[in-house]
Amino acid sequence: MAAAQHPLRIGAKLVPQGTTIAALRAFWRLADESGFDHLWVYDHLAGAGNLATVTEPDPAIELYDGWSLLAAMASETRRARIGAMVTANTFRHPGVLAKIATTVDHLSDGRLEFGIGAGWSEYEHRMFGLELGGARQRIEKLDEALRIIKALWSPEPFTDFAGEHYTLDKAVHAPKPVQTPHPPIWLGGTGEKRMLKLVAEQADVWNTVNHDGVEEAARLSGVLDRWCAEVGRDPGEIRRSVQLRPDPRRVVDDVAPWLDAGFTEIVLFFAPEQPLADLEKVAERLPALRALI
Repeated sequence: MAAAQHPLRIGAKLVPQGTTIAALRAFWRLADESGFDHLWVYDHLAGAGNLATVTEPDPAIELYDGWSLLAAMASETRRARIGAMVTANTFRHPGVLAKIATTVDHLSDGRLEFGIGAGWSEYEHRMFGLELGGARQRIEKLDEALRIIKALWSPEPFTDFAGEHYTLDKAVHAPKPVQTPHPPIWLGGTGEKRMLKLVAEQADVWNTVNHDGVEEAARLSGVLDRWCAEVGRDPGEIRRSVQLRPDPRRVVDDVAPWLDAGFTEIVLFFAPEQPLADLEKVAERLPALRALI
């Protein structure tokens, strides 16, 4: 486990499907006013019931675009940091994504957290004719995309890049992001051979989802530590993050084991059925949560 300590930050995430713009705005405002440290949407192209297993989109589920919502969130909030957990690299050219992200960083006065992953949803790519590729290809593309985005965000006026998947010819990117050297990069993924190596090389924050429990996440965090040693990176530089579905009545007990395991960026996922009521209950417990570390 990484030796360095980071401040505890608690985020709130309401996915933009099966809800309304009014409900999203109310959620963001309440979370911002209640003292949550960051707010999140997700980045998908079609609504789905169970995103862990779904193979076909559900046309009955309404869904809003995540990055457009982040631009609105930037104007609706004042202090909380904002981001997409996580955006799929395969949906957009990295130059286009860099421009969108820079715009949101400016709209928010430098509050963007840049969450990105390799992409996974076959049905979303199939329905629009987007290339998904195998796991190795997706991670290779993500690696190139991150190098491109960081280069475009750098002070250099022109960016050239000749990779296997992307080519840039004297590409310009102005303005640069508000944050320097760039918005914090969050990478989501659990692949031990390639994805966690990429996290060690490129990320400021590693994010995982609580599918298999804290012990498995802690084991993967140890794998990340070993990759950091392999690539010459201090593992303490990389913050550890987890997405949890909170029970408002026992959120302190639910979060505590993750803090013990070194996870300091806690993203609480709220269902769209009663997000404001649940958010209010969790907000009441924020002081108790912050007292854990």
